[in-house]
Amino acid sequence: MSGPNGDPNISSEDGIINDDDEYGDEEYAAINNMLDQINSYLDNLEERNDALNEKLHELLESNRQARLDFRAQLTGSPTQEEHHALEQESSLPSEQDQHEENQ
Repeated sequence: MSGPNGDPNISSEDGIINDDDEYGDEEYAAINNMLDQINSYLDNLEERNDALNEKLHELLESNRQARLDFRAQLTGSPTQEEHHALEQESSLPSEQDQHEENQ
C-alpha cells in the first residue's frame, strides 16, 4: 500500500500517521485566534487596496481630462467644458429671438 503522499515505500500502517489528538482546547483556541487575526489583517489590506485602486482610477481620469484640456489649448479647439457651454448657449433663445417673439 502506498503512503500518504503516494510514496510506494511508506505504508499508512507504519505508525507514521498518528491520528491521536495531541492538541488541547487551548491550542485550538490559540490557532483560531491567530486565524481570526490573519483574516482581519487580510480584510483590512483588501479594503486599503480597494481604496487605493479607486484613487488610482480617479487620478487616471483626472490626468486624462487634463491631457485633453491641454491638447485642446494647444490646438485652439474648445475644451469639453467650453464645448458643453457653447451647446447650452446655442440651445437658449437669443435676445433677438425673444424680442421677435414678444412682438
